[in-house]
Amino acid sequence: MPDNLFANLPPLASKEEVFTTLLTEPGLTVQRIVSTGQSSPPGFWYDQPEAEWVVLISGEALLRFEDESEARRLHPGSYIDIAAGRRHRVDWTAPDTPTVWLAIHRPNV
Repeated sequence: MPDNLFANLPPLASKEEVFTTLLTEPGLTVQRIVSTGQSSPPGFWYDQPEAEWVVLISGEALLRFEDESEARRLHPGSYIDIAAGRRHRVDWTAPDTPTVWLAIHRPNV
């Protein structure tokens, strides 16, 4: 497990996003997600049983919700609280710089 959010980042040519669990406790998981140009597959929507709070630490991304007509452009410092069961997808992440996310998964309240 890295002790710095920017430690051991995958190379930009990585084919897959890299998920690293930083902390886990009953009812709570904190993950670092590193995207290097990946997006959700066509037609795929995340539909998670838990709520997720995410903040973009570096890079850029387009996050789309099924119930919204436009994707949201996220920049470093952008954050959003995603309710359990709210379908969403990643339309795009910057291919020329690592996009580092911090995701906190918790029970829906």
